[in-house]
Amino acid sequence: MTNVTNKVLEYAAGNSSDLELDPDDPLHGELMKINVGPQHPATHGVLRLSVELDGETIVSCDPEVGYLHRGKEKTCESLGWRKFLPHTDRLDYVQPLLNNTAYALSLEALAQIEVPQRAQEIRVLMMEVSRIMAHLIYLGTTAIDLGAVSMFFFTFTEREKAYDLLDAWSGHRMNNSYIRMGGVYADVDEAVAKSIEEWLRAFPAKIDEFEKLLTSNAIWNARNRDVGVLSAEDCFALSLTGPNLRGSGVEWDLRRKMPYSGYETYDFDVPVGSAGDCFDRYLVRIEEMRQSVLIALQALDRLKQSKGGDFLARDRRYVLPPKGRTHESMEELIFQFKVVTDMRLPKGSAYLGVESSKGELGFFIASDGTSDPLRCHVRAPGLMNVQAIPQLAQGRLLSDIMAIIGSLDFVMGEVDR
Repeated sequence: MTNVTNKVLEYAAGNSSDLELDPDDPLHGELMKINVGPQHPATHGVLRLSVELDGETIVSCDPEVGYLHRGKEKTCESLGWRKFLPHTDRLDYVQPLLNNTAYALSLEALAQIEVPQRAQEIRVLMMEVSRIMAHLIYLGTTAIDLGAVSMFFFTFTEREKAYDLLDAWSGHRMNNSYIRMGGVYADVDEAVAKSIEEWLRAFPAKIDEFEKLLTSNAIWNARNRDVGVLSAEDCFALSLTGPNLRGSGVEWDLRRKMPYSGYETYDFDVPVGSAGDCFDRYLVRIEEMRQSVLIALQALDRLKQSKGGDFLARDRRYVLPPKGRTHESMEELIFQFKVVTDMRLPKGSAYLGVESSKGELGFFIASDGTSDPLRCHVRAPGLMNVQAIPQLAQGRLLSDIMAIIGSLDFVMGEVDR
């Protein structure tokens, strides 16, 4: 190992206050600057990393976002409260139903709408299926980044099954837009619910197969253990939440700490790690998929027992009347017209966060009493996750960047919202 590399590693470990490379060192050469991305499959989206290298050791790493910027928050302010809902699907597009729910919860908090119990149970079911699907994306893409190509096909086979189920339930494979302010678009289809239950009961065996391929795999361990170590203090300083925070040993889950949609009534565990490295974050997500299966099955059981009931609130100030009734009642037709063209929320502001697959996802909304939002801001966990890359990459080898990016788990559609 060269003197230069030794100095870089000392600097990364905090043993040197300043990184000074001796130009008279015969083994010293110029540092090399390269770009990783923005068109790169392992950056998980349009992300550019400006990396400075001494050999293969990273001296500095500067993430540059903004290549995909779409102005979604401003879009909300110009479109209005209702029309923005489908745009939430396009933020973190691997978990659209979680995005829908987070936005709907903020609207409902501001309007003080009570969501029917059945709608809450359907939401919980859909959110947990979405969480499983998002973690399958993490597992498959991170594995292929590190050379485990077969795992990508195994995880996407299961995700494809979930796509088919959501397509049958909501009418869309992706960007489902199934959640509505005050509830959900449609009630449970019993045949589809049965298919979802069959898939959920078979899925834990698939997780066992994933673990057989990876958890004790020597290459997977070498690429992930003691790589990208985050302490609990690091997570707090960087505003990291979700599996990245729990992987560092902090038991913080909004479904437990600040429950919504009735999560406080469900039985599940919150897995945590200890080392805070890439491997711990992997283990946390593996166990979270098992817990999501448990929660989803509980929600399905409750839906079976209730059989019927409202799946959408009846507050006509904010919720469309059934289409058939607009053909029979002038009053209902007027309600529909007002909701579609001029739905106004009370003056004030609201923020509600949900436990998305990548951390706390929340929508802050402010209203001046008109149909146009005064302000909409998305608390996107993916942006916080990207912040951690420079700290985790410094002093590591270039090849470790792929493991670090995958373990942090972000989607650039949410980062560059």
